[in-house]
Amino acid sequence: MPTILYVAIVGYLVGSFPTAYIVGRICGIDIRKEGSGNVGATNVARVLGKQYGYPVFIVDVAKGFAAVKLAEAFTGSAHSSAFFVDLCRVLGAMFAVIGHSFPVWLGFKGGKGVSTSIGAFFALNWIAAVVVGILWIVIFYATRYVSLASIVAAVGLPVTVGVMLFLEKLQSPVLFYFSLVLAAIVVLRHRSNISRLLSGTEHRFIRK
Repeated sequence: MPTILYVAIVGYLVGSFPTAYIVGRICGIDIRKEGSGNVGATNVARVLGKQYGYPVFIVDVAKGFAAVKLAEAFTGSAHSSAFFVDLCRVLGAMFAVIGHSFPVWLGFKGGKGVSTSIGAFFALNWIAAVVVGILWIVIFYATRYVSLASIVAAVGLPVTVGVMLFLEKLQSPVLFYFSLVLAAIVVLRHRSNISRLLSGTEHRFIRK
């Protein structure tokens, strides 16, 4: 039980690192008061440019990846069963996303969790991550809506994992249940975007 607690705490702390906020402060602004107000890579790219948005995206992806690898390190040293290792990897990923979305350092008001989710799933199952990544790219370039691409990719994640489980490409259903939780978090964090998409007022990401 202490191992699970360590994994959850470390995952949350890694995920809660406020990359976008720190980059904004370095540039002399509070990113929460600029653009969409979201503490994420997309808003940083809109407000400060791609030269700042891309590094924020990379670091946020790395947070999810690192949380899973740290969970593996915790369980590996304890000579745990395969199921317990998978469970801890998933918990590390989930708490990293929660930390990114609800960081204690920013009053529990963080990003949408997409970048960190990508990194986490690359560490958990790179095949599913690649499929969902391609889906995101297709939707984004077809519509230029970052939010729509993220929502569709989030919904597509459990579908992809479910197909892999059905085809017996996965040994445990743990990853499928996690993908459902992850999709729910991402969609709920995009509630305001969904409202704007339905009303036709959502901003497209247009290259200047």
